[in-house]
Amino acid sequence: MIDLLMTTTQTTPRPRLPEWLRIKLPTSDSFARTRNLLSELKLHTVCESAQCPNHWECWEKGTATFMIAGDRCTRACGFCAVATAKPLALETDEPMRVAEATRRMKLKHVVITAVARDDLKDGGAEHFRQTINEVRRLNPTTVIEILVPDFQDSDQCIDAVLSAKPQIFNHNLETVRRLTPSVRHRATYDRSLSVLKKAKQQGESGLFTKSGMMLGLGEEDAEVLTAMQDLRAAGCDILTLGQYLQPSLKLLPVKEFVSPEKFAWFKQRAEEMGFVHVASGPMVRSSYHADEFNAGAS
Repeated sequence: MIDLLMTTTQTTPRPRLPEWLRIKLPTSDSFARTRNLLSELKLHTVCESAQCPNHWECWEKGTATFMIAGDRCTRACGFCAVATAKPLALETDEPMRVAEATRRMKLKHVVITAVARDDLKDGGAEHFRQTINEVRRLNPTTVIEILVPDFQDSDQCIDAVLSAKPQIFNHNLETVRRLTPSVRHRATYDRSLSVLKKAKQQGESGLFTKSGMMLGLGEEDAEVLTAMQDLRAAGCDILTLGQYLQPSLKLLPVKEFVSPEKFAWFKQRAEEMGFVHVASGPMVRSSYHADEFNAGAS
């Protein structure tokens, strides 16, 4: 067993992770096969770029979350390990490479996310649309879930993505209203709610909307419940709640390790509010076990 990466911005010894936040390294060669395929097709994943603690398990299972539009983000959120730098030009063949990877990995449910591209007039919306279309062309039965930036709440950008008809439209609220300015200073709480509301209203009738939050940043239980209610008011169908882990010394410290019991309590409250699917636990991330939600059965 190993401890997940955890650092602190203080000079005191870093806290030892609780038992429920320890993982086993992969022992099969399927992890290497996934890594080699992604390397061959020159694809970025949020698994690596964001230092997701679950990438060992996911790659061993032969799954990954593709991150399009490069690996350089135009924003510098206080929780995210993705590099903040001047982005490179979009790669026109990337949609086809993502589609090919989806085909080779035989994914029944694919998650596609992207860095924020505020340098582009459309925020990368057209690149999303092309990627969705290419994935569907090669994989017509695969459920396509997208995890998008806020596109500055542009109707035109949101509509461009929706025009490709993904089955699940995900945009993360990330944290409670009070903490939003420190956690993601170039985004706003209300803007994220607006994006989700527009997607629900302007998308196809069968579209599911989804959002996620990190716990352990100093939020109060009542604030989490309020955020969940705000998401439901925006028409959000699916919710993920997971433990925040500090990827590096430069990023926000963990204020609390939330217990599995508290995550279970939040899950029950969320289900009572009417979310059709809730994933809540210390190791949960936006795309972790995303295929457990059967869009066709809900």
